[in-house]
Amino acid sequence: MSEFPTANSIATANIVRLTNVLSANSKGKYGREKAEQIRNLARNSIGFDSRATGFELQQTIRLIQNLQSEIDLLDKEIKTIMREINSPILTIPGIGYALGAIIISEIGNIENFSNPAKLLAFAGLDPSIYQSGQYNASNTPMVKRGSKYLRWALMQAARLVAYKDSTFAAYQEKKLGEGKHHFVVLTHVAKKLVRVVFHLLKNNQSYELQLPQFRTTA
Repeated sequence: MSEFPTANSIATANIVRLTNVLSANSKGKYGREKAEQIRNLARNSIGFDSRATGFELQQTIRLIQNLQSEIDLLDKEIKTIMREINSPILTIPGIGYALGAIIISEIGNIENFSNPAKLLAFAGLDPSIYQSGQYNASNTPMVKRGSKYLRWALMQAARLVAYKDSTFAAYQEKKLGEGKHHFVVLTHVAKKLVRVVFHLLKNNQSYELQLPQFRTTA
């Protein structure tokens, strides 16, 4: 689209150039036959053809490419910084540089939290409590206060960790077996993850992958 933004530009394209562009962008899947087919279709197209619209499309594509270049540079810098920090949470399966950076930056100094419950509260993952007289209701939605960015990162990480780690996967299956909604189950997994993150950061300890246990018969 950046080189042939309109039907007319495709219809009048040099077949060799069109073939090369098509082959490069399809990683060799399409060649001259497909290029000729596309050019013939463009020549018979009855769609709107505007040079101004084509230029606007090319400009939009260039802007997207520039933004993507900046994102790539930012991702590279985040990766470099996270490698220097060498945080133990990167040893948790499913937590990569991007999610790890969000979690670390939002938590800050783990010494600001004396226990996992306070970290849960900061992430807005602790349940709201309703109390009236002698009645306490703890089966209530999470309060969603604190850092929404940390909560988002933990929820995303919970999904990935449950997919890659057998202990978290078993915990997720247990909660699903209790008939809980998928989102509620994911919240429980995120809470478990918070407790693990708290322990690892407090003790500067790497996560140890728990291998599934198999029963043996005598």
